[in-house]
Amino acid sequence: MAVDYSALKKGGLMRQKQKDCFSMRLKSVGGHFTADQLNTVRQVADRYGKGYVHLTSRQGIEIPYIRLKDIDEVKKVLKEGGVEVGFCGPRVRTITACQGAATCPSGLIDTVKLANEFDRRYGGRELPHKFKFGFTGCHNNCLKTEENDMGIKGGVEPRWDSAGCTYCGVCEAVCPERAIAVDKEAGTVTLHPDQCVYCGKCIKSCPADAWTGDRGFVISFGGLYGNRIAVGRHFLPIVFSEEKVYEIVEVTLKFFEDHARPSERFANCLDRVGWDKFQQEVEAVL
Repeated sequence: MAVDYSALKKGGLMRQKQKDCFSMRLKSVGGHFTADQLNTVRQVADRYGKGYVHLTSRQGIEIPYIRLKDIDEVKKVLKEGGVEVGFCGPRVRTITACQGAATCPSGLIDTVKLANEFDRRYGGRELPHKFKFGFTGCHNNCLKTEENDMGIKGGVEPRWDSAGCTYCGVCEAVCPERAIAVDKEAGTVTLHPDQCVYCGKCIKSCPADAWTGDRGFVISFGGLYGNRIAVGRHFLPIVFSEEKVYEIVEVTLKFFEDHARPSERFANCLDRVGWDKFQQEVEAVL
């Protein structure tokens, strides 16, 4: 019987150089696996593989050396242990995330919650080519969001209160974009909003708590890290509404569906069709 390797790859089975052997990709959202799930993976790797797993660059697990004749049985064992097989091909891929505000002291957004919601809404959605989402909780950028087709980073829009300020100049010193100017003699602090990247370092470092702010989402588009490297671009102000983020996602995916050629990555599509055209469509939902 002929083997449909294309269908197997779509279902998370990547052909190895060894005959009738596959590396089986498991579903991961934000790199989270329970201890019970990991025990199931261990059992499968021991019984059907070669006793080891491969950790992917996108927080996933692959089990190499799964034989063609064992695929259905392996899927059954995994399902019984609460583990799903992943997917490949032209669709929304594994959604990655750092641990975010739920556990990390630096986290500004709940990346785990968001990643799970994005997986529920968009995971596996078919597109002209692969599309990657990545979440990071703050500007430490552990997840390197700008490498993703669409990256979402926790941010905060700062506000200054003159009543508590001692004009010590710490905020000016720590600002990575030189968006803050402190004049102690004049008793003024100037924030240049067009230079602010919403990192919140002014708030975190202020010894007098003169800086506060509202948390939100900083979004980048068109990241690419493969044969060609492109850093995702920022052109939106900080977005405070989670529902507004979903509206932006829908516009982004529709633009990709409408304009991309088959096997064309999002960044290449934007370069060909025009960033200005895409930016106008995104800004229309704000």
